[in-house]
Amino acid sequence: MTKRESEILCLLATGASNREIARTLYVSEGTVKNHVSNILTRLGVRDRTQAAIYALDHGLA
Repeated sequence: MTKRESEILCLLATGASNREIARTLYVSEGTVKNHVSNILTRLGVRDRTQAAIYALDHGLA
């Protein structure tokens, strides 16, 4: 996982929306959506909720 994907995963685990993540990291919402999609694929999970749970369970957030 890239550094940016890790940053996004941490923010996602706090419950931040794509818009909030984009504003925090000074990127577009589209960029966040692409990263979230990559994160879901890398982790082998179906949705952002499962990704957040994965991050919390594995000490990534």
